Amino acid sequence: MQVETIETDRLYLRSFRKEDALFAVSIWNDPEMGEYLPDEAMTEIDEAYLKMIEGLPEDEGCCYMIAEFKNSHERVGTCSFIPRENGRIYDIAYCVHKRYWRNGYATEMARGMVDYAKNHGADKVTVSVNKENAASNAVVRKTGFEIVGQKHYKKRGTELEFCDYLYELNLT
Repeated sequence: MQVETIETDRLYLRSFRKEDALFAVSIWNDPEMGEYLPDEAMTEIDEAYLKMIEGLPEDEGCCYMIAEFKNSHERVGTCSFIPRENGRIYDIAYCVHKRYWRNGYATEMARGMVDYAKNHGADKVTVSVNKENAASNAVVRKTGFEIVGQKHYKKRGTELEFCDYLYELNLT
């Protein structure tokens, strides 16, 4: 799913392109950066996996995006949203490259996606955050989200038990 670029104070959130695949893989499969993601980090990236990631722009159900600096277009992180219930609810996600942690970029990305959802008629935005991920929990609380539940699951490919907080932000 492709959308117009979202502009924040310091960032552009633009649609994912095929050439963004290696950058995204470098974040999602890094043991530290991907610690709280639901999939196990892959130690070896094969051609089939890379092709699948390159195809993300064609996904009709999810809008995958890249956050980049406005001034240099250097990539900062990845984010995504899934509109549900005819666009009335948006599920969001974000991940910032570790060299940019603790600079407010995740908050800026989340706020940009919330503003986009609101401007496109959404009533609510949701996000799932691992209970142990203090930084991401702080981001969503700062953005105005409230905990509405929890979800327990095993991290795919492992025996690790995870528990996420389920957050909602009402826009109406």
